[in-house]
Amino acid sequence: MIMPESHTIASDRKLRSVCPLDCPDACALQVTVSQDSPTAQPRITRVAGHPDHPVTKGAICHKVQRFPERIYSSERVLQPMRRKPGRAKGLASRPVHDDFEPVSWDQAYAEIGQRFRDIIRDHGAEAILPYSYYGNMGVLSSESMDRRFFHRLGASHLARTICNAAAAEGYGYTMGVPAGVDPEATVHARLIIVWGCNIVSTNMHQVMLANEARKRGARIICIDVHRNRTARWADESYLVRPGSDAALALGMMHILFRDGLADRAFLSRYTLGAEELEQSVAAWTPERTAEVTGLSVSDIEHLASLYGTISPSFLRIGNGLQHHDNGGMIIRTLACLPAITGQWGKPGGGALKGNGWYAGFDLKTLQRPDLHPNSDARTVNMNQLGEALLTAEPPVKALFVYNSNPATVTPDQTRVRQGLQRDDLFTVVHDLMLTDTCGYADLVLPATSHFENTDLYKSYWHLYVQLHEPVLPPQGEARSNVRLFRELAEVMGFEEPCFKDTEEDLIRQALASDSPWLNGMTLDSLREQGWQRLNVPATGLFPQQIPTPSGRIELVSERLEQQNLPGLPAHTPLQEPGNYPYWLITAPNHRFLNSTSAEDPRLQALEGGGPSVIMHPDTAAAAGIVEGETVSLFNDRGRVSLTAVVAPDVLPETLVTLGLWRDDPEQGVVAVNHLTPSRSADMGGGATFFSTRVGLQKQPA
Repeated sequence: MIMPESHTIASDRKLRSVCPLDCPDACALQVTVSQDSPTAQPRITRVAGHPDHPVTKGAICHKVQRFPERIYSSERVLQPMRRKPGRAKGLASRPVHDDFEPVSWDQAYAEIGQRFRDIIRDHGAEAILPYSYYGNMGVLSSESMDRRFFHRLGASHLARTICNAAAAEGYGYTMGVPAGVDPEATVHARLIIVWGCNIVSTNMHQVMLANEARKRGARIICIDVHRNRTARWADESYLVRPGSDAALALGMMHILFRDGLADRAFLSRYTLGAEELEQSVAAWTPERTAEVTGLSVSDIEHLASLYGTISPSFLRIGNGLQHHDNGGMIIRTLACLPAITGQWGKPGGGALKGNGWYAGFDLKTLQRPDLHPNSDARTVNMNQLGEALLTAEPPVKALFVYNSNPATVTPDQTRVRQGLQRDDLFTVVHDLMLTDTCGYADLVLPATSHFENTDLYKSYWHLYVQLHEPVLPPQGEARSNVRLFRELAEVMGFEEPCFKDTEEDLIRQALASDSPWLNGMTLDSLREQGWQRLNVPATGLFPQQIPTPSGRIELVSERLEQQNLPGLPAHTPLQEPGNYPYWLITAPNHRFLNSTSAEDPRLQALEGGGPSVIMHPDTAAAAGIVEGETVSLFNDRGRVSLTAVVAPDVLPETLVTLGLWRDDPEQGVVAVNHLTPSRSADMGGGATFFSTRVGLQKQPA
């Protein structure tokens, strides 16, 4: 049959892709790209998991399935925009785009160049502050040409500490480096303890591996402050008080030593400080541990007995634990547990907080810190952005935001937004979507999606590196981070050859590392295969290699003592000031990733339609609150309005919110980071989101 000339046959191609989200799974994707005619624009019509990836195996989460709706969203930024004269900065009831007018890239570049030159002349280059994180986990998008540009500019450094800083440092004091076992080996575990990690919502492929282990007879335990999806999936779950996790670990150690369940041979051969630790934990009786954690004595005895008698055991250490005043020490303490029972080196045994360290790309060559003209340039902790914008000397006069949304994700939002509203602050935002931060920008620049970029991806959980090549041309006038900062370098007159590097050059430079785990990995091999496993033993690095100063797992740490911190694992009470009665945990939800995808109406509906706070029935009764009522949470930093959910899924002194929702100017403030503190954790300058105390009251009708 001959088709009429006015009709064309649609062409569908299935192309390889990678999920760019800041998630441990780093899923391999298979993207269907359709094209109605040879002259039509190709369009993504379906995103699925790639069935051939050895770990992610074709399974992806709901938010990633919704990527086509995100790429073609009406809130996507597709052209440079400049704030209209007289329009105030901030979140208003009108749509954010009403505050802006389109400009050309040449106009945008000219304005950035002139403003930067004026600021450098009048205030010095350190008055310019980049603000970024891993909204796109691609190595090129997050830490290559952008870092070169700001180093060469002489800008202030940004300490990117909002997520994993405390954990990486704390874990490193015990094990030397932040690395663990290959998650593929965890199918051999007979006991899996998921501690402070809602893996059903945030690490779904670990759930798949744990389910396989369960089929082989494994028992799964969840320890958390909230009876979340993972707790309901586990065989047993235990609720603890916020920030008491190190105390529970110490109490378990007490029982392991007391009952002869410690592996003395392993401790003698591979650890430093076992005798000192045993003496120290003698004070952590089950009764004392119960008093601190909120668990019963029998629960503590049971947990320790399971951990001491079932082998191999696997400890999945969660991200939220480190977001406390004592977060680094919590992670450091938990990292000691596998050594006490001799789990390292057993297939399925050991622990995993993160594995990103194994992909040892050559970051010095990628980032070129040697380009910075001032070796003593100041560093701003990204968690303290509000303080920096309001009080820093010399003042921050320009803020360049990319791969992040500080008007939602940064703690102490009241001060952050006060700083962003300064008339004398020149703010540029380069993003895919019209985020809340765009509402405070002077210039908004359109960013490509990861589908439109060449990039290199690692996982901070599994052991595969992946190459991404574009499956779409840039949409509208969008430009990648690499192109943006390459062109800004030209605008600023930077003549160093490194600013001419292509994406392929950058990938080759990243892979030209002396890391043994990257041996044999090249751009060509990644192009051919799509992904490639790092050369890491199946049981991981330990105990064959322990890169601490002593060459042993350091149960006692001289380095910690030099930092005026306890050399032995310890519990320190949380330090939140004030007399507010409840601990607030601002946990992730199932369908957003931080603020990413929070604009999607479908995902909003699946998350209940709006932000809520979970409280124990006793808490609700004491405050006269019933399910579904609007309540206020408040402290000295701010006040937010949420919907009450009453359930025995938290302890009476704990409140839990899920997800980072946008403010609704008509409904009132709901961004929970108005309540969270900007003080630093005990290690690494990390964030203390979860060490927040609040009051609770029913909101008048």
